[in-house]
Amino acid sequence: MATSPDTLRARLEDRADLLEAARLRYRALRLMLRGFFWRDTLRANLELLREVVRDQPEVDITLASVCRRAAAEDWPKDSASMVLLADVSQLREALVQLVARRLRAPTKPPVLGEALLLLEEEMLAEGPLLGRRFWAQAVDLLPRNLPELRAACAAAEIFERVFKRPIPEGALPFSAAEADEVRRALPLADTAMEALWSRVHRFDPSGRLTDFLEKRARRVPVRTPRSGPELFLHAVFWTDLANSRLRTLLDARFSPVHPPEREWPELLGWLVEREGSPDTRLSASAMLSEGRAGLLEVAVELASLSHSRPVGAWNEEAAWARLERAAHRAKSEQGPDMECLCDALHLFIRLRGQRETPARFFSVGRERSLSGFTPPSLAEDQADLPGLVLLARTAAGRPAAERRRG
Repeated sequence: MATSPDTLRARLEDRADLLEAARLRYRALRLMLRGFFWRDTLRANLELLREVVRDQPEVDITLASVCRRAAAEDWPKDSASMVLLADVSQLREALVQLVARRLRAPTKPPVLGEALLLLEEEMLAEGPLLGRRFWAQAVDLLPRNLPELRAACAAAEIFERVFKRPIPEGALPFSAAEADEVRRALPLADTAMEALWSRVHRFDPSGRLTDFLEKRARRVPVRTPRSGPELFLHAVFWTDLANSRLRTLLDARFSPVHPPEREWPELLGWLVEREGSPDTRLSASAMLSEGRAGLLEVAVELASLSHSRPVGAWNEEAAWARLERAAHRAKSEQGPDMECLCDALHLFIRLRGQRETPARFFSVGRERSLSGFTPPSLAEDQADLPGLVLLARTAAGRPAAERRRG
């Protein structure tokens, strides 16, 4: 008597669905590979191949463990459980042999998942079929269930939700929770996009498909993406838009320092916290050394003082105290960013600051007018970053009449 479905699932510990899905996929894939035009058929069903590859490690583990249990408990051979196990095992072995025959490589991978990936790579390396257009080639290269494409789409969903709405001038475009989501999505998107573009480049030696996709990615998505290339272009657009918005945002708040993209995840959460509490320190981490964190704090305070006086309560003495504290933290740093900060402070000292409105440190137009000012003093030339901050604070606090006398 056949085993009931409930008994089947109890014996297989709820892994019957996995094995039944594997049986259906094995049968479909075997049927494709046995056909005379198997390349054409497989090109149109690469998502099925990817599904088999995705689940194959779990299927192998399940088969091994369930077969051991069946032998130990002496399950009847005519039960539904044993029939399912036998079918999956036989279909897998037949598929392994069939894939090995279709592979051109002299060395055949012993693992089914690896063999299928190699077969996919050999087929895509042959290039598009005669007369096929770019979009059809993109469909071949970018199946919807590609793991890297799924990761890119997950990150793009966050970017779209955060950056599609209007941004108030001068305000951060996200809350603390959204900043944390964006922070975690950035490295995920970078890794996924790098893998996806690398895949396109590998199978597009002429570069024509790459140019086609790059041009299409500049268009604003107007409908819900469904195919693999549509999902890819949707993810590229929103990832590029998020990077552009974040670059503009961070450059405005850290000018004249331009933090590289690898530091962005560390800075977003701190900027949100700093909006509510200006005294919040930027913590050092594996990405940011103690000196680098201090240098970025200096850059933020300088950029803040370079803008017009904020509306509402604002403590200039507290702002200068934070700047001095950050300068002492960053004094051991060297490199182009430190030179930019020192140049900005030299510029401020020579301009003598503004009492009513904090000086605009980084105005390019003012650099051309420096010839009318006195050259820097010896103390200014020899001062380190904390010394320059102190000299700038002294210059900003001088009476207006004294500043006019120079």
